[in-house]
Amino acid sequence: GDWDFWTDWKDRRLWVTVVPIVAVTFPAAVQACLWGRYRLPWGATICVLGLLLGEWVNRYFNFWGWTYFPVNFVFPSQLIPSAIILDVVLLLSNSFTFTAVAGAMGWGLIFYPSNWPVIAPLHVPVEYNGMMMTLADLQGYHYVRTGTPEYIRMVEKGTLRTFGKDVAP
Repeated sequence: GDWDFWTDWKDRRLWVTVVPIVAVTFPAAVQACLWGRYRLPWGATICVLGLLLGEWVNRYFNFWGWTYFPVNFVFPSQLIPSAIILDVVLLLSNSFTFTAVAGAMGWGLIFYPSNWPVIAPLHVPVEYNGMMMTLADLQGYHYVRTGTPEYIRMVEKGTLRTFGKDVAP
């Protein structure tokens, strides 16, 4: 969905929880079919490689070719380390139940750290017109997207985090 398209939506709360939960379903199904019929332990990885190929084709032709958004503004998530963990857990345990519990947990836990090298430059704080925001938020501010309602977009207006879910004013 939108959390995986735009860099200003790849935030620390919603993107980290929504994308791994949604993205694990299809690789897990392909993995179950390939393991159950042929005992091939690389179903999730091959599925994610095909998904990423399709996403890069989509991002290049649709986002860059038609609308001229910069590619670093719409890149897909890194799912290959998560898929490798899911396949390795199935290969070592030989159990669908253990893979569903431990492999899916590994899938979700490795998702954000595997995306840090790509996301880190976009979380650099910048000051723009007296407001402190991240570079990703500044990109979203300048590249207006007509399909994205601005009341949904979250631009944080503070730097202090609370223990709850919101930013302290």
